[in-house]
Amino acid sequence: MMNQQALKLYMLLLGSKARGRHIEQHDFFFGIAASLKELIPDIKAFWRGAASNLHIDGYREVNHVDDYKIEIVSKDESLANQPEKLFFINLGGYVAGRLEEQHHVILSVKTDRAQAIKDARQTVFFKTNSINGNKDANAHVDDKYGIDVDDIYSIPEMLPSAQKAKYQIRITPAEGLPEDEVHLGYFRLDKL
Repeated sequence: MMNQQALKLYMLLLGSKARGRHIEQHDFFFGIAASLKELIPDIKAFWRGAASNLHIDGYREVNHVDDYKIEIVSKDESLANQPEKLFFINLGGYVAGRLEEQHHVILSVKTDRAQAIKDARQTVFFKTNSINGNKDANAHVDDKYGIDVDDIYSIPEMLPSAQKAKYQIRITPAEGLPEDEVHLGYFRLDKL
């Protein structure tokens, strides 16, 4: 049983080299738990069929985004006066001479999709990862979680079903909070 007082929102970069593939593939996973170890069953359910080398390449406890404090609360708590939403945006773009798509991930607190898109398009990444004169190589929004009217996903909608049913994200203004620490490395699930 998870201790609700110590619950955190985790953002994980998962990696796995599937059989028959030449390079490792990645995906982002969001989960609520008191520790990374508690997320292992949800991680495995999220990436069904992944090779036995499924691992975490990096993670972040999401406590602070923009000038907002991020907290996990019970689904029973009223958040009626909270217009802000937490969005995940994956920008994709190109650099001349590099045979790969570059990516830039953004967590953003905004009141609506339009503002999240507008701000994402103002980032240095978006402005510098397009190849001039090549209309097929412009920076673009790849994974439009919480952005596109056809695919509306905010972070709460990306959570495992059991977590969505029990918890929600409280977003409150809070300036001057320290940056969330990003932990990078090769974190084997069986060693958490």
